[in-house]
Amino acid sequence: MRVVRGFLAAVALALAVALGAAYVMRGPAPGLMVNQPLQEIFAKPGSVPIGGQFSLVDDMGQPVTNDDFAGKLRLVFFGFTNCPDICPTTLAEIARTIELLKDDADAMTYLFVSLDPERDTPAVMAEYVKAFDERIRGLTGTVDQVDAMADTYRVAYEKVGMDGEAYQGSGDYLVSHQGNTYLMSKSGEYLTHFSYGTAPEEMAETIREAIARFGGAGGAT
Repeated sequence: MRVVRGFLAAVALALAVALGAAYVMRGPAPGLMVNQPLQEIFAKPGSVPIGGQFSLVDDMGQPVTNDDFAGKLRLVFFGFTNCPDICPTTLAEIARTIELLKDDADAMTYLFVSLDPERDTPAVMAEYVKAFDERIRGLTGTVDQVDAMADTYRVAYEKVGMDGEAYQGSGDYLVSHQGNTYLMSKSGEYLTHFSYGTAPEEMAETIREAIARFGGAGGAT
């Protein structure tokens, strides 16, 4: 299985290091470093090369693209349903963030993108995200489609054996991947991110600031 190919793999991994990301299997990421004043928590939309067009399938089995989510800010997290701890913990924190946002929650779209499309079918994704919050949308697709979206988000990932060593192509496996949750504009441009372990209270506060600044549904970009 190709997860991040050739030159794109080198670019993705270099950006991951430069931006301060880390594989979640190796511990929490310290956070992406954006070239902006310390008092500015949001990047200027379009100034950071994270995000872009994609073509996937949602948890209802319907084709979706970046444009289908236009008009709302979005929270995007990558993972897989067989994840033993990082993914369910993060999704639980996103669900708690949704609760804390109350009425402001409707200004957002919440996306959980599978990095394990061979096992994470639309039906599996639908059942999984429903356990956290019905407003979280599960996205999957073909291996190539998932690879392409991961490339646009500079998300490096790979299959590993259950012992954490390189996957040999048979038996059960995990997916080692970055653990950032991305806050994106209404057109899918990077605004900021939350490292693994960010408290829901902090996420909710930052999201409210983004809604006020960049607009919710129907607001300014």
